Amino acid sequence: MKGFFRWFKANTKMKRWIILIIIGIILCCYGMASILTSRQIEFGNLAKIAAAFVIGFMLIVYSIIAIQKRTLEILVEDTDRRLADKKDDVKSLIFNKRVYNQGPKIVVIGGGNGLNSVLRGLKNYTDNITAIVTVSDYGEPESESSKELSMLPLDDIKNSIIALSAKEDSVKRLMNYKFKYGKLNRLYFSDIYFTAMQDIYKDFAESVKQSENVFNMTGKVLPVTMEEIKICAELEDGTVIESKDKIPEKTSETTSKISRIFINPSNCKPSPGVLEAIEEADAIIIGPGSLYTNVIPNLLVKGVSKAIKESKGFKIYVSNLMTEPGQTDNYTLSEHIKAINEHVGKGVIEYCIYDTGEIVPEYIRKYNMEGREIVEQDVSRAKVEGIYMIQRKLSHVENGHIRHNPDAIAATVIQLICDDLKFNNMENNAQYMMLNSKLKDSKKSIKKNVKANEQKIKNRKKAKKGEEKKKQRKSKFFSKYSDRIESIKESDIKLKQKEKMQKKQANKNKR
Repeated sequence: MKGFFRWFKANTKMKRWIILIIIGIILCCYGMASILTSRQIEFGNLAKIAAAFVIGFMLIVYSIIAIQKRTLEILVEDTDRRLADKKDDVKSLIFNKRVYNQGPKIVVIGGGNGLNSVLRGLKNYTDNITAIVTVSDYGEPESESSKELSMLPLDDIKNSIIALSAKEDSVKRLMNYKFKYGKLNRLYFSDIYFTAMQDIYKDFAESVKQSENVFNMTGKVLPVTMEEIKICAELEDGTVIESKDKIPEKTSETTSKISRIFINPSNCKPSPGVLEAIEEADAIIIGPGSLYTNVIPNLLVKGVSKAIKESKGFKIYVSNLMTEPGQTDNYTLSEHIKAINEHVGKGVIEYCIYDTGEIVPEYIRKYNMEGREIVEQDVSRAKVEGIYMIQRKLSHVENGHIRHNPDAIAATVIQLICDDLKFNNMENNAQYMMLNSKLKDSKKSIKKNVKANEQKIKNRKKAKKGEEKKKQRKSKFFSKYSDRIESIKESDIKLKQKEKMQKKQANKNKR
């Protein structure tokens, strides 16, 4: 009820339009009643009745339009930071469509397909997204395109730009295009683009920032550091690996687990804007992604983990779905969390979103062939680390691969923010109303997708059971009567041989 009566406060400027609507309704009712009750109407009276009805109707329409306009103005006042200094006119700002897409500030830290799934889901709720990624291919063999253009390896930055762009499919095709002729042969468009942008703006970080406008991105992408770093691993047997791409191979060869990951140089500075984005964030999402080559290296950059611990925003870890050969073989959920805490200390994770979805076994077998297993969700052990656990059906199949469901992750994060706003009695806050409205629609579509996925799994299980029953029937029959069947076959063969011999003997006798 508190929220309802707030609409009648003086600063909302709503009462005047409500009163006008009431007056309009009275005038319309007066006109209609006069016509219905009068037996004979003179021209003068008819004109008065018609005028009262028209004026009443116009007052209702005008007041409804004014209420809608004022509602939009309130929305702008509560969401647009530009009005803090009162330099801009509210009425001019209500026509800026991006104002209505503003939402909570969310930072996502990681790399690979997992990071892109999170970004893809969040851009439906807010345009205040910051993706912080490693320039993660240091130590790996350079592609021909990178060698030719002397470019830094920027796959994670490129993929994050694609995930946040308005027309994702078109930008993906463009950025991944490889020239096949002339002097540009074997060069990628993305490498040429970043080279050109760096030449124009004379600064790599600025060139990435300007890409927001070029690709109409929702949010921004920041490299965690501008310095050339190497991602290195020390194994339990003391072996040190200084190339990121060699870590899985060497770990598998030595059958020794990773003891720790470190970056070289260890005191590299974060890129401009990284620490500020973390400090201002309403939510910080860590992962999903390769634990030792995408997630932890970001947290090891100077000042990053400290900024996360000091931030007032929600600190959320999204669990990986599958283990990675040579990195996290046989790792459970709690071991993933423990590895992060051992490298940067406790306090970077407050919440963990883990998967309870069911995946079609055929797809799991494909991953098993590559040495990957489903991450065991040992929730009780994870709670020992002092983390709030949130279960969701995160996994789904996309183009034959097991991936995180972007909508499920985004909806869970936004729900945490909405619950916090509600707890602070901010149900009438414009941000809460926008997020809550979008959240309701998203939950409906997520439920439909989950039901469709569950039905597919049920159908496959039924089909499998049917096949197994047929096999069982066959096997039981053959195991019981196999000897008799064989003896019957042998006797048939002997009879046929005897008949042939008898025919031959009869032909000889005739001769």
